[in-house]
Amino acid sequence: MINYNRSQLVMQAVIGEISHPASQMSPYRIDPFGIPQALPSVGSITYNVKLGDCVTAFKADHVEPGVSIKNKEKSGGSTDFNLSLTLLACVGNKAKVITGDAKGDIGTVIGKHGGIEHVMIDFTDETLEKLVIGDKIQIKAWGLGMELPDFSQVKVMNIDPDLLEKMNLSIINGKLQIPVTHHVPAKVLGSGLGKDSVLRGDYDIQMFDEEVNRQYDLKSIYFGDLVAVIDADHSFGRIWRGGAISVGVIVHSACTTAGHGPGVTTLFTSSTGAIDPVIMADANLKKWI
Repeated sequence: MINYNRSQLVMQAVIGEISHPASQMSPYRIDPFGIPQALPSVGSITYNVKLGDCVTAFKADHVEPGVSIKNKEKSGGSTDFNLSLTLLACVGNKAKVITGDAKGDIGTVIGKHGGIEHVMIDFTDETLEKLVIGDKIQIKAWGLGMELPDFSQVKVMNIDPDLLEKMNLSIINGKLQIPVTHHVPAKVLGSGLGKDSVLRGDYDIQMFDEEVNRQYDLKSIYFGDLVAVIDADHSFGRIWRGGAISVGVIVHSACTTAGHGPGVTTLFTSSTGAIDPVIMADANLKKWI
């Protein structure tokens, strides 16, 4: 087990409510080939899109698996409660329903979606049937500030300590071995590139080049997969850097809009390439949560 600063990590409560599906003024989104499409998108309780489903299996644009929450309260100052929610919540954190018929039921944070600023939570089918839009869900946010004191070449972010331990990672030949389902070239990463929102959101794998899709088997990516982005450094924002490697989790579906695609929330990054992303077919959140 790799050494990390568990005893220093602060656990705080953050809260949000189940968000209504969001739509723009026009019902249509124009794809890169000029074809307009009207499709389900972000927010809501999504009953039939779950961890382990293929991101290209649905007629959808940016659809989020499970339950999407947002904090809509106003702070009255320069701070934003929803930005605190998306900053502090980490993948793997436990979430409890605190209002409505599902009160007391427990779920797990499975991703963060930038732009719309949602946190997504996985619940059982039984809980999904009891939930309604507007129900409040409180998260035991834990993980922000995580460091690897014996291996500073890798930065860790957006991950719950218990999830990190379940992954049972190790350092071999000077590199942190992390299981992933795919290697993705940085050249196809689009929306979110250049942003400093790696602690809050995601960025998107473009899937508009069929040759690249075939070469890297991108159409077999599933919600919850860990993927390695090759030549990508997320240390202080998302940039292309030769030899760098970042690993993240797939958090939303494929998209029709130019520059967009399945979303990746970063969990690990190394500007020096000190990550060995080992291909394993079962490297999915379902394995650990």
